[in-house]
Amino acid sequence: MTLRVTNTLTGEKEAFEPRDPDSVLFYYCGLTTSDPSHLGHARGWVHVDVMCRWLRWLGYDVRHVENFTDVNEKIVARVGEVGDSEADVARHYVQSVIDDMRALNLDRAEVYPRVSEHVPQIVDLVETLVENGYAYESNGSVYFDVTSFEDYGKLSNQQVDEIEAQGDPDEQSEKRNPADFALWKDDGVDPAAIENHRHEGAAPAEEACETAQTWNSPWGEGRPGWHIECSAMSMTHLDESIDVHAGGQDLVFPHHENEIAQSEAASGEQFAKYWLHVRLLETKGEKMSSSLGNFFTTQAAVEEYGADVVRTFLLSTAYHNRAVYSEETIAEATERWETLERGYERAVDACDDVDAYATTRDESLRAAVASARGEFERAMNDDFNTRKALAALTELVGAVNVHVDGADTFDYQGLRETIETLEEFGGDVLGLSFGDESAGGDVSVAEDLVELVLDLREREREAGNYERADELRDEVEALGVEVQDTDDGPTYRIE
Repeated sequence: MTLRVTNTLTGEKEAFEPRDPDSVLFYYCGLTTSDPSHLGHARGWVHVDVMCRWLRWLGYDVRHVENFTDVNEKIVARVGEVGDSEADVARHYVQSVIDDMRALNLDRAEVYPRVSEHVPQIVDLVETLVENGYAYESNGSVYFDVTSFEDYGKLSNQQVDEIEAQGDPDEQSEKRNPADFALWKDDGVDPAAIENHRHEGAAPAEEACETAQTWNSPWGEGRPGWHIECSAMSMTHLDESIDVHAGGQDLVFPHHENEIAQSEAASGEQFAKYWLHVRLLETKGEKMSSSLGNFFTTQAAVEEYGADVVRTFLLSTAYHNRAVYSEETIAEATERWETLERGYERAVDACDDVDAYATTRDESLRAAVASARGEFERAMNDDFNTRKALAALTELVGAVNVHVDGADTFDYQGLRETIETLEEFGGDVLGLSFGDESAGGDVSVAEDLVELVLDLREREREAGNYERADELRDEVEALGVEVQDTDDGPTYRIE
């Protein structure tokens, strides 16, 4: 089966054929570090994480690079809230993003370059564009001339004369064409540019702008434009021409369109062969966004639901399809993960049971394993369809339940193959923590504490203190422990 991906550049689903048959150069546009990350950002992270995991499963050496934009007017607007300068604010949120990435069990990228450490490469790239006749200096700023690049608009399917003005209104008088975009901006940050982004408690705009970072350049003191940054970082850490460039759907225009123009104008090579765009997460009919204030932070989501539920929720919809966050969709993901987890645990328990025999064969279970593997591979090779991939694993745990509930002896080999399939595809590819006790902390200590509380509850019941016994049960269940009373005493399961 050949991997096929939907390429925004062509509008077609195409066979995936990287330049080097053994390796993939993969760039993902990362966050502007001005706010905590939210589930909309996590949707992109998790899908890109799974894309890279699947490419590695297929045998490719994947070089995944993801940037941090740590120079931006929105960061300056946060001065006084979490830091006393643009650099301090960026540093605070870069650490926050890294913490969120690790909490979500994302594989580490090869590098996470930051804009502030690549200004020399950015300046060199801008100089090349000026020398090649694609850019011009105006009052200390440098702009890309969109009319000079014949293919401008090919990603977003727009014509130059139909494109609205780009950049701040005060830049228009400096441009040859309203659609031209800034590669280098003269001087620092104008207080008016951050006024709408400031929160209560932030430093006064003029005071905050005094902390904005600037660098020397051939055109004077200034700052990089937004679009040139990713081109420079991608070229520095990957190559002038890469295989995959991914990002949020909202970046198609102008960010990715401008990346193509400036990169190809500088190198004369195709910048990226495949452009993959993750559709934005919606909530209550709007996109989830920091600017709209309708977001659920990644940290809060992981703390409330756990990384496995969050990943299951995000992967329950393919990356290019509409996804909605609501109480109902997160509840469905919780149930889906618990079904998978219980199925895995039942397979492990039965496989390790004294009644699991080498000579017992359940043809239905073994067929279910083969079917799940085939369906999972077909789903992932069909444009990374994680929804169908999850469904294949869910079907497999259904077969496990039928086998365990209906057998006097267990099919050891069938169960072992089931466990390996869930760990390989659910764990290694989808990033779920099957059998990972560290994901839930020290389980043995937790069990000792639960048993201690339940013993105390039994003593309260024996003493006739039923109200206090009920309170103890409620408190234990509030911590994620499912308690069931049986004729032989209470049993429990740590969720």
